[in-house]
Amino acid sequence: MNETPLKIVDLGTEPYGPTLLLQLELCRKRQKDEIDNTVLIVEHPAVITLGARKSENKLLTDEKVLKGKGIEVVHVGRGGGTTAHNPGQLVVYPIIKLKSLKLDVNAYIRTLEQVGIELLQSLGVESARRKGLPGLWIGEKKIASIGVQLKKWVSFHGMAININNDLSIFEHIVPCGLDSVAMTSVEKETGKPADMEAAKETLKELCHTQWALQEPRMDAN
Repeated sequence: MNETPLKIVDLGTEPYGPTLLLQLELCRKRQKDEIDNTVLIVEHPAVITLGARKSENKLLTDEKVLKGKGIEVVHVGRGGGTTAHNPGQLVVYPIIKLKSLKLDVNAYIRTLEQVGIELLQSLGVESARRKGLPGLWIGEKKIASIGVQLKKWVSFHGMAININNDLSIFEHIVPCGLDSVAMTSVEKETGKPADMEAAKETLKELCHTQWALQEPRMDAN
């Protein structure tokens, strides 16, 4: 059996802007097969990102006021609407050539969702997909946001999972353009903070399970 190579990089805590530039650089390299499929794991300082669909970008607080509160606002080109990141939220950015894993876009998103579902299970939280609504849900509450973009069949952007983060940041937005969505986290659901380092290790294992796929080696005749 041979493995599809996968590199996982834990960036620790990094601002959103430089991380986006890194994603773009890695995306270009992956298109040219200069690097293997790569996953970035990161926590961001407080930032609100606005997606490509203006109709789904809904800020409830003026950008100047947000900046005064130490919350950066960044316009990005990914799918989905407004979302927020802050410390205690785990963000995963897979830079993956979908054809290397024989995935189409929908199948890739299902693998991304599965990583989140199994990570949350390991932390004592049961989540699920909801048809037509990206992300992961606990009933009517949203615990993970997904927004992806492809360039020449290479993915970037990804998924943000609320673990121990301060959920008040979401009061400044309409998450992903969905009115009246309540956001939740592992800490809120379980009543105790999760071990972030242990969660990262589990996340790495799940990424390998989904994207370092074992394939039979074809012997030459």
